[in-house]
Amino acid sequence: MSDGTVPALGLRQNLPQFVLLVAVNALVGGMLGQERTVLPLLAEQTFQVQAYTAALTYIVAFGISKATTNYLAGTWSDRFGRKPVLVAVPIPLMLIWAPTWAWVVAANVLLGISQGLTWSTTVIMKIDLVGPSRRGLAMGLNEAAGYGAVAATAVATGYLAQAYGLRPAPFLLGLCFAALGLGLSTLGVRETRGHALLEASSHRGRADGRHDHLHGGLSDRDVFVQTSFREPALSSASQAGLVNNLNDGLAWGIFPLLFASAGLSVGRIGVLAATYPAVWGLGQLFTGALSDRWGRKWLIAGGMMVQSVGLAGVAMGDSLAVWAVSGAVLGAGTAMVYPTLLAVVGDVAHPGWRARSVGVYRLWRDGGFAVGALLAGVVADMFGLRAAVWVVAALTALSGVVVAVRMYETNPRS
Repeated sequence: MSDGTVPALGLRQNLPQFVLLVAVNALVGGMLGQERTVLPLLAEQTFQVQAYTAALTYIVAFGISKATTNYLAGTWSDRFGRKPVLVAVPIPLMLIWAPTWAWVVAANVLLGISQGLTWSTTVIMKIDLVGPSRRGLAMGLNEAAGYGAVAATAVATGYLAQAYGLRPAPFLLGLCFAALGLGLSTLGVRETRGHALLEASSHRGRADGRHDHLHGGLSDRDVFVQTSFREPALSSASQAGLVNNLNDGLAWGIFPLLFASAGLSVGRIGVLAATYPAVWGLGQLFTGALSDRWGRKWLIAGGMMVQSVGLAGVAMGDSLAVWAVSGAVLGAGTAMVYPTLLAVVGDVAHPGWRARSVGVYRLWRDGGFAVGALLAGVVADMFGLRAAVWVVAALTALSGVVVAVRMYETNPRS
């Protein structure tokens, strides 16, 4: 709250809390980044998991648990408040001590739960704080912090793994992130549900009447149906979010194996694994704010097409330079899409059920990790690694077409 007692909407009015939540989200992203370089190689080199489908089970486990927890985080945030849901679960010790691959999969179930609770809640709290006028900027800053940390940690763990081995050194960073995040969340973060109630009390529908049926009294079932299928902008955002994380699941699980098959060192694989989320993270500092000015729809549709081009470049590439450029293109497309989709949900959803709608959207979006890992693994086992990348590139382009045809512009200020 801006003065400690009375809620006020706006980024400037809530800057200390906003900055603290950005820091928490960076630590949450760092927890995810510790796996981006090391875990695919750990599956192949330490646990001798040869089938790609089996090797990617940790991403499936992560995606299913995170997607489910995202939904619960949204529902619980509306029911109990935001801060009680903002918790972290320490994972790195399980990865360090894991005697079998099943332990790694179990650790990623817990990682998904932790990410679903913490990342979803920081998103909801930032939307609460800033109000409607700078929602895109807020989401850009949030996602930039998270995925910037993913990239930095991917690079760091790659060099740690090359210098000291795949375990335990790379995962010691995660222990530090978990401790810091838990401390900041417990001691510094304040409840923001009062800000959502303030916005709801002065909420106005669109001048064109498009959202008149989306009043503040929707049930949990109605929120799920509207966000998933019925409301054109919300459902378009949900499918685009699923496909976006479908290709991120591919990048997480398949890219390091493809780069390793070309003989690249672990350190260079770490750099490539970080290029995509680094451009993604930094780009969101600009694209979120641009969506406040230019609008949401065409940034999303165009971004999905740019992602498809980046994926095609990875599929065709055979050198560090080509893969680095393609990863940068993929990251640029994702930066256009990622914060803008969250801003769409914030635009359309009524403040009274916005947290639940964010939870449903993130249920579909992070379900894409599981779908992407399963699809990529099956195609890679049947036709090879590059074929898996081509299939996902085609699906990503198709998703962009769906957005272009079905989504309307949700930011009337643009």
